[in-house]
Amino acid sequence: MAAKTSYRKQVLICGGTGCTSSGSKHVVDALEEALKESKLEKEVLLVKTGCFGLCALGPIMIVYPEGAFYSQITPEGARRVVKEHLAQGGSVVKELLYQETVHTDGSIISLSETQFYKKQMRVALRNCGVISPEDIDEYIAVDGYQALAKVLTSMTPDDVIREVTASGLRGRGGGGFPTGKKWAFARASEGDMKYVCCNADEGDPGAFMDRSILEGDPHCVLEAMAIAAYAIGAQRGYVYIRAEYPIAVQRLAIALTQARAHGLLGNNIFGTTFSFDIEIRLGAGAFVCGEETALMTSIEGHRGEPRPRPPFPAVKGLFGKPTVLNNVETYANVCPIILKGSKWYSSIGTATSKGTKVFAVGGKITNIGLVEIPMGTTLREIIEEIGGGIPDGKKFKAAQTGGPSGGCIPACHIDTPIDYDSLLALGSMMGSGGLIVLDEDTCMVDISKFYLEFTVAESCGKCTPCRIGTRRLLQYLEKITSGHGEPEDLEKIEELALHMKSSSLCALGQTASNPVLSTIKYFRDEYVAHIEDKSCPSKVCKDLIVYEIDPSKCRGCTKCARLCPVGAIAGSPKQMHVIDREKCIKCGLCMRNCNFDAVYTR
Repeated sequence: MAAKTSYRKQVLICGGTGCTSSGSKHVVDALEEALKESKLEKEVLLVKTGCFGLCALGPIMIVYPEGAFYSQITPEGARRVVKEHLAQGGSVVKELLYQETVHTDGSIISLSETQFYKKQMRVALRNCGVISPEDIDEYIAVDGYQALAKVLTSMTPDDVIREVTASGLRGRGGGGFPTGKKWAFARASEGDMKYVCCNADEGDPGAFMDRSILEGDPHCVLEAMAIAAYAIGAQRGYVYIRAEYPIAVQRLAIALTQARAHGLLGNNIFGTTFSFDIEIRLGAGAFVCGEETALMTSIEGHRGEPRPRPPFPAVKGLFGKPTVLNNVETYANVCPIILKGSKWYSSIGTATSKGTKVFAVGGKITNIGLVEIPMGTTLREIIEEIGGGIPDGKKFKAAQTGGPSGGCIPACHIDTPIDYDSLLALGSMMGSGGLIVLDEDTCMVDISKFYLEFTVAESCGKCTPCRIGTRRLLQYLEKITSGHGEPEDLEKIEELALHMKSSSLCALGQTASNPVLSTIKYFRDEYVAHIEDKSCPSKVCKDLIVYEIDPSKCRGCTKCARLCPVGAIAGSPKQMHVIDREKCIKCGLCMRNCNFDAVYTR
């Protein structure tokens, strides 16, 4: 460790999936090459970290001690930073910085003072973008494994459960069940063997919270699982992670090897009688395996299908033994609770929703990325302040939370505080933390159809209400968006949804209708327009769009006719052109390429 403290500067570059996909590996290669050429390798420490949060601005690089935040950095830009900033006596390359960190007078503010970060509170993400996820010594340097040491040397299992219960921590995977209560049930259950599992499957479209935590701070999950194991009396743990997360899998495997080598997993941890170890199990991307019993069935080597409950996993779970299952983000909150106390944690958030929540914010918003906010922060604060608002001057229309199991929150409820109960009251849910922002150009019928297509494909098919119900719901939506909807279809959808909620085996089928029901509730006029007027107000549903040419604007340039892939446009040069509706495939090429704005839709 001593050698690492002698560096003159430290360069942190995001090595998460988002920045990797936008080329951070090439930036790292350029940095290493430039540092070597400049003979600065012994003066500048280069660290690949986890996600900083501002994913839309990747690749991201921060240089300390200045805290200079370089965004969308290229290999050429990285070489310039080495030459102009990292060299002895160098200065910050201001034109390559994230512009919000540069004042008009040229002074630089810290990242924590920017709109994106100043209302955030990083608890679960505390080490992401701060430490190297592949170096256990860096995790230990920021109090890593101190919570486990405290638990094993000065707390009883009941003490641990009382502390977690008093904190008010609820499951961050969707259901929001009190974590301490779940652990207490498992501790009270009798069994010669008990298990602790981590759900890192994260199947919601657009969600990447758990992936980012494992990529940036894998040890915090391993440490928390060991604490849970001590609390309930478990000897073995499993992390169930989807194989589509290669960086997270790799770093998790490295973390496990390092933890074992340091005696932090295995036998007689911290010289006590407590022994515990963890294995990785790869999932094949089945959304239904996010459901706890389906996940355990998959770990056991069977097809991932849910089991009837009760008995619940805390009584009869993995291999028929008492089991605790929490998701990645839930575990990421455990160590701070143990070290700082339940009173500290319960002071954050609302009366019934304690602590913070991580959201993957995407869709029609300026600052796409990962945010962690105290429970009770309003939707408006997330969208307009942290998220930077809607691009291109468009109006906010709705926010979709909870993924395929959630619902759409309309603009009239933009001041709703984000917590478990407020979202449920609006017909949505917290879910694992996906938050998709929709603008005025979004067709809400099409959005609900998108989520139904997903659940139809992901239903395991074990129970009839889900297998048949989701497909039937989708058929209604396809009928409506193709222009064949009938007024009674809405009543049929609502009736079918009630049957699915009451009789589906697991939460996938029970909640699959939520996106449809919430859009019918808040955007019924759009459904009526599709059914009665045979039109899509947002001009998204192709079957309901008609392309026309304005005779007052058409100049007969023939460009549209030449570009039409199916020959649906006729007309002589310098004469008005006409679109044959029967032939038109509604690709939109004519409208996008008309120099005179003569093509329009109705």
